[in-house]
Amino acid sequence: MASIKPRKHKKILKKRIKKFLRYEYEDYPGRLKATWRRPRGIDNPVRRRFKGQRPMAKIGYGSDRVTRHLLPSGFKKFLIHSQKELEILLMNNTVYAGEIAGNLSARKKAVIVRRAAEMGVKLLNGRGKVRTEEKKQDK
Repeated sequence: MASIKPRKHKKILKKRIKKFLRYEYEDYPGRLKATWRRPRGIDNPVRRRFKGQRPMAKIGYGSDRVTRHLLPSGFKKFLIHSQKELEILLMNNTVYAGEIAGNLSARKKAVIVRRAAEMGVKLLNGRGKVRTEEKKQDK
């Protein structure tokens, strides 16, 4: 079967590629992580947007609505927990690509992978646990 192609879309452009970093996280290694948290102090220079301070995350940095949540491949993710959820993608196989949930057994994953190939649905992680189980059975 031919590979499934995504629906045509405009080029994915990000307004900002650098991550927003938490204020003063580098001053407290081990206590603060770099993940963004909004500063809320009354005297905080980042919150007050003083010159020379790091930028604060806000709505203006958001992606284009048309290309938001698109993967580089051009598909959107859809998490699959059962074969029934896979059937939903039958009509939307050019927009969404299935991602098999990590907490499924290898047997259920193998069934979902086989069914997706029959239906023409793209799977993002279709060879993960299934491939390793096949190798174990061969030994």
